[in-house]
Amino acid sequence: MTITAGIDIGTGCVKSVLFQSQDGKTVWLGRSLERIRQRDPYQLAEECYDNLLREAGLKRSDVAYVATTGEGENLDFHTGHFYSMTTHARGAIYLEPQARAALDIGALHGRAIAVDERGKVLSYRMTSQCASGSGQFLENIARYLGIAQDEIGTLSQQADDPEKVSSICAVLAETDVINMVSRGISAANILKGIHVSMAVRLAKLLKAVGAVDGVVLMTGGLALDAGLVAALREAMVTEKINLDVRAHEDSIFAGAIGAALWGAFRHEKLYGRQTLALAS
Repeated sequence: MTITAGIDIGTGCVKSVLFQSQDGKTVWLGRSLERIRQRDPYQLAEECYDNLLREAGLKRSDVAYVATTGEGENLDFHTGHFYSMTTHARGAIYLEPQARAALDIGALHGRAIAVDERGKVLSYRMTSQCASGSGQFLENIARYLGIAQDEIGTLSQQADDPEKVSSICAVLAETDVINMVSRGISAANILKGIHVSMAVRLAKLLKAVGAVDGVVLMTGGLALDAGLVAALREAMVTEKINLDVRAHEDSIFAGAIGAALWGAFRHEKLYGRQTLALAS
């Protein structure tokens, strides 16, 4: 029996998970999600990890491998670090075994990843850094509109005449939104327009990595935005992509899940080599 942890330090949140692996089977032991909100992300990650262990009735010494991803490479108690692209790919396959692509949409960027049945990355593409297709951009717009983040998806789906947002620059897109408000465009139509704009761009990323049929799983924080999920499904039709867009209730943990599972794999390989060395 092997217990591993995965810690994903993102721009907006710290996600932590605990897994137990035995005989090829994995079992959840716990998960934790905390928004950073101007706190020190490394201190927060350590606090979250210790709380997770306490809730599971475990000590640090019980964990065979602590794997980090995202910005977690400098966490001083980690065992190893994995690139977020590979952890999201592996986490996507764990959450949705039929997936052959992952669409990771976080606070700062969107990323399309083509994967095989084992979670191996085949190809990937990212939005540009200044693109208005990110969680931070949506959060800024919601704040300007006086809307809570968890209301965005519901409001977007109530739109009756979405207002197009053409700019790919976040700063210019925010200026567009200010102009829309001054013209009396409803919050629902603004949000749906933003979702549609984001969805078309993300659909083109999927095309670029060769993901044109099968199942794609949304990962990252915006996977829980029902309005964006709906807009992506519509974009699959308009862009003539035969993809089944899915989201999972644990999609936001995909990076941490993938880190923990890759950590278990690496530990098994290292432990096996050490055992063989001692036996010889």
